[in-house]
Amino acid sequence: MEVLLRAPGQARRRGRGRPPGAPRRGLSPPWSPAWLCCWVLAGCQAAWAGDLPSSSRPLPPCQEKDYHFEYTECDSSGSRWRVAIPNSAVDCSGLPDPVRGKECTFSCASGEYLEMKNQVCSKCGEGTYSLGSGIKFDEWDELPAGFSNVATFMDTVVGPSDTRPVGCKNSSWVPCGNYIESNRDDCTVSLIYAVHLKKSGYVFFEYQYVDNNIFFEFFIQNDQCQEMDTTADKWVKLTDNGEWGSHSVMLKSGTNILYWRTTGILMGSKAIKPVLVKNITIEGVAYTSECFPCKPGTFSNKPGSFNCQVCPRNTYSEKGAKECIKCAEDSQFSEEGSSECQERPPCTTKDYFQIHTPCDEEGKTQIMYKWIEPKICREDLTDAIRLPPSGEKKDCPPCNPGFYNNGSSSCHPCPPGTFSDGTKGWEVAGDHIQSGAGGSDNDYLILNLQIPGFKPPTSMTGAMGSELGRITFVFETICSADCVLYFMVDINSRSTNVVESWGGTKEKQAYTHIIFKNATFTFTWAFQRTNQGQDNRRFINDVVKIYSVTATNAVDGVASSCRACALGSEQSGSSCVPCPPGHYIEKETNQCKECPPDTYLSIHQVYGKEACVPCGPGSRSTQDHSVCYSDCFFYHEKENQSLHYDFSNLSSVGSLMNGPSFTSKGTKYFHFFNISLCGHEGKKMALCTNNITDFTVKEMLAGSDDYTNLVGAFVCQSTIIPSESKGFRAAVSSQSIILADTFVGVTVEATLQNVRVKEDMFPVPPSQIPDVHFFYKSSTTTTSCVNGRSTAVKMRCNPMKPGAGVISVPSKCPAGTCDGCAFYFLWESAEACPLCTEHDFHEIEGACKRGFQETLYVWNEPKWCIKGISLPEKKLSTCETVDFWLKVGAGVGAFTAVLLVALTCYFWKKNQKLEYKYSKLVMTTNSKECELPAADSCAIMEGEDNEEEVVYSNKQSLLGKLKSLATKEKEDRFESVQLKSSRPPNI
Repeated sequence: MEVLLRAPGQARRRGRGRPPGAPRRGLSPPWSPAWLCCWVLAGCQAAWAGDLPSSSRPLPPCQEKDYHFEYTECDSSGSRWRVAIPNSAVDCSGLPDPVRGKECTFSCASGEYLEMKNQVCSKCGEGTYSLGSGIKFDEWDELPAGFSNVATFMDTVVGPSDTRPVGCKNSSWVPCGNYIESNRDDCTVSLIYAVHLKKSGYVFFEYQYVDNNIFFEFFIQNDQCQEMDTTADKWVKLTDNGEWGSHSVMLKSGTNILYWRTTGILMGSKAIKPVLVKNITIEGVAYTSECFPCKPGTFSNKPGSFNCQVCPRNTYSEKGAKECIKCAEDSQFSEEGSSECQERPPCTTKDYFQIHTPCDEEGKTQIMYKWIEPKICREDLTDAIRLPPSGEKKDCPPCNPGFYNNGSSSCHPCPPGTFSDGTKGWEVAGDHIQSGAGGSDNDYLILNLQIPGFKPPTSMTGAMGSELGRITFVFETICSADCVLYFMVDINSRSTNVVESWGGTKEKQAYTHIIFKNATFTFTWAFQRTNQGQDNRRFINDVVKIYSVTATNAVDGVASSCRACALGSEQSGSSCVPCPPGHYIEKETNQCKECPPDTYLSIHQVYGKEACVPCGPGSRSTQDHSVCYSDCFFYHEKENQSLHYDFSNLSSVGSLMNGPSFTSKGTKYFHFFNISLCGHEGKKMALCTNNITDFTVKEMLAGSDDYTNLVGAFVCQSTIIPSESKGFRAAVSSQSIILADTFVGVTVEATLQNVRVKEDMFPVPPSQIPDVHFFYKSSTTTTSCVNGRSTAVKMRCNPMKPGAGVISVPSKCPAGTCDGCAFYFLWESAEACPLCTEHDFHEIEGACKRGFQETLYVWNEPKWCIKGISLPEKKLSTCETVDFWLKVGAGVGAFTAVLLVALTCYFWKKNQKLEYKYSKLVMTTNSKECELPAADSCAIMEGEDNEEEVVYSNKQSLLGKLKSLATKEKEDRFESVQLKSSRPPNI
C-alpha cells in the first residue's frame, strides 16, 4: 500500500521554488515527534483505504516533474534536511524520502547553482547567469517580488480634516525599466526589501543623487526593527550630474531589512531631480537553486556566467538570449542594450552640425558639416534632407581678450607686459558657445572652466569677506520642453555644488558669482534638455548659448587692458611694486599711499584716492582697510542730548527659531536664523550648516575650511525639520543660505542705501528712545533677487528683556521676508538701551536731623538706559535743626499775640469813651431843644483840657440807629454840633 505524505502547509506549492533567501516553513527530521505522528496518521489512512470500494483508483506514482526539493530550517547544530514538496495541483504518491542536506553555510561559486536532486553545484547554461550566493535585481519593468513601498505622512497639522494637506497615499518609488525612481514630492517614501542571510554578506547598488532638496538615506534593520551597527553612516553622498555612484554596506547573518528612504524638503512647485537606483545586488544567501535568465538587451554566450553582457549598438536580444540579433542595417537601428530595433527616421536639420577648421595663413576658416554620430537617419527617403556642402571659407573670428594670433591656427596668451582687447569677441557658432546635440535629450552637456586661484590687484591680508574676484557670464536658453541650465562650483576638487539653475526659456542675461577665497575653482555649466528618461532626440533644437565668460583677478590670467601700477621709491623708471594692504596709487606721484581712516580699498580700482570708499554711517574700517564693520558702539544726538549705545554684550551670535510652518504634504519645518550683529573685527561669526551627514559645527570647523555644507555670514538662514516630523533620529538642518555678507552701516534713520524699514512693520516703541538700525547686504544674486538680498536689524531698548533679549520678525512676514529678498528683524533687549547719563536720574533731599541733611539720587522711572555712569553716592550736608526755629517762631508768635490784645483793649476803651460823650451830648440837646445857648467865649482858657473837641456827626452810630428804631424818630433829622462852653462849670 502506497501512502501519500504531504508536508503541512505545502501540499499545493509550485515547483519553481521560492526566491533565494526567502523564509521557509520548517520540516522536522524523520525521528522527530512530528514525523512519528505523520507515520501513525499514514497507517490510519491505509487501514481506512482498505475499506474503500474496489472501484476507487490508487494515486499515480510521483514523477520528477511533479515535485521539487527544498531544505528545512537549520537546527541548533547547523544541519538541515532535503525534502520533496509536491507541486501545486498535483496528486501523486511515492515522494522521495527526506535525506540529510548540505550544511547551512554551504553555497556555490559565481556562475553556478545548487542542483537539489544530487545536491551538487552545476554551471549555469548559456543565456543565464548566477551570483552563487547572491541575488541581483536589474530589471525594473515592475516592482520585483519581495519589494514593497511604504509612504509615511506625519499628521502634524491640527484642525478639521478638510483643511489638512493632501496625504502621501499616491507617493511611491516608480519602476522605470533599467532603474527605479524615487518620489517627487514632500513625502517620505521607503523602498523595503527583507532578506535572510545564512552567512555574512553585503548589499551593493548604483544610484544617481543630484538634488540636495531630497534627503536620501540607506539603512538596515534586523527582525526586531532595530537599526544595525553597519548603517551608522546612512546618508548617501551626492553625485555629479549624469554620473552613477555606488554604495555598499556589509550585512550580518540573519534577517536583514533593507530601506532606501527619500524625503523631499519643501519642494513646492519646483521641479526636482528624483533619486535613481539600479543593479541592487545582495550577497550572502545560503544557495541559489536556479540560474537567472539574462534580461532583454543582454546575453550570455558561455556556461557558468556570473553576469550578462550588453548587446552592442544596432543589435537586440530577448530575455534569456544566448546571443544578440542584428537589426536590418539599412532601415533599422538600436541603442546599446536594446530589446528591439526601431525604424530609421528621415534625416532632418537636427541630425548634423557644423564645425570650423583651424585658421590658415590667410586668416580663413572653412565651415564643415558632419552627421551626428551614430547616424540613425536615412537620406534615401523622400522627405529627408541632404548634408550641406562643406568647404565654404570665412574670415577667422578674433581671439579672446588677452590672447593673440601669431599667424598659426590657434590663439595664444599675450606675453607679460602686453595686452589684447579682442574687441569683436570669440565664436564657435557665431558669437557664442552653443550646447551640442548629445546622445539623448536627457543627457547632461558639460562645459568646464578651471581656474587655479584668484589674486586681487592689491596685496591683501585675506580678511574674511573680502572679494577676491568674480566670474560673470552672459547666456540665453531657448527651450520647448523642461530644459534646465545648472551653474556649479567646485572648490579644491572637494565636491560640486549647484549655485544657481535656470529652467525653461530665458532671455539673454548676465549672472555674476563672487569669489571670497583663494583656491582652485572649477566652474561647470550643465545643460539638460529634459528630465524625462528617454533615448531619442525630440528636443535637439533646445539650446543654451553662452556669449561670454569673464573671470577677474585670476591667477596666471591675461590682461585685456593696461592699468596703472605703483612705482618704487627709486626713479620713475623703476619696475612696478605691489602696494601694501589698504594703500592706493596716488595719481601725481604713482606712489602707494594709505587710505584715510574709516574707508576701505576697492578691489576693482586702486588708482587715485577715489579707490578708497568711505564706510557707511556708524562703521569703521579694519586696519588693512579691507572691509568696514561696526565696533558695537554708536552715537546719536537728540534734542541737545547725546545718546551713546554699547552693543558689545550682543556681539555674540543671536538666534531665532521661527515657525512652525507646513508644506502641502504636512511636513513641519522651522526657519532658523543666526545673526552676527557687530564686533569681531568684521569677521562673519554666524554659521549655518546642513547636517545631513550628522556632522556637528565643531567637527566641521576642525576639518577643512572647504566644507561645503557650512556657510558663514553676518546673517544666515537654515531650514530645520524636527525629528518627529520625518522620523529622523535628530532634527535635520538643510538649505542653508547667506542673507548678509556685507555690512552697510548703522543709523537711527529707517533708510540706508535703498534698504528701508517701514514704520508699520513692527509695533510702535513704548518710549521716546529711538531704535537703532543695522543694515546689511548680500552680494550673491539669484533669479528672484537680481540685486542680491538685504537685511535690516532693528535694535529696540526694552528694560524688561535683559541679557540677549528676544528676536522677532514682522507679523506681516512670518518668514522674516515678504518677497524673499529683503529680511527684517526686531531685536529687543535691555542691552539695546543707551548708556546712562546725568539726565537719567534725579535727587531727593531728606530731613534735617541733628544739624545734618542727606541727599539721595534715584533713577528716573521707567529706566530707559543701561550701564554708563553710576548713581552718585548720597550727599550729607550741615543744616539748622528744627527745634531752634520752632522756639524762635513761638516767641515771635507770643509777642505778636500780646501786642494785638493790648491794641484791642486800647481801642475798645477809647471807643467806649467816645460813645459816652456822644450820648451825653445827644441827651443835652434833646432837653434844651427850643433854647439857644448863651453866647460864650470860644477860646480855651489856660489850663483847660481840650479833650472835648467838636464832633461832627454825619452818620448815625449803630447805637443811635437802634435807639431811633425803638423811639420811632422822624426820618428828617438835623445835624447837631456840640459847642463846648468856655466857661467854667461853676459859673
